[in-house]
Amino acid sequence: MEHIALALTRLYVALVAPRPRDERGDVPGWVMITVMTAGLVVVITGVAKTQLTGMLSSALNQVK
Repeated sequence: MEHIALALTRLYVALVAPRPRDERGDVPGWVMITVMTAGLVVVITGVAKTQLTGMLSSALNQVK
């Protein structure tokens, strides 16, 4: 009976005790997201540069 109480106590402590935090983070994930975002910006700018320039010019002319 004592073994069961000890095992349950250890299980409780393992589940409830605060765990040490891993401060490294998910660097590869963030790098991938940043590179993919930069790639999308380059592709969209390359494909729609004239349309984007026209939209910006039109918006700035309406503000004047």
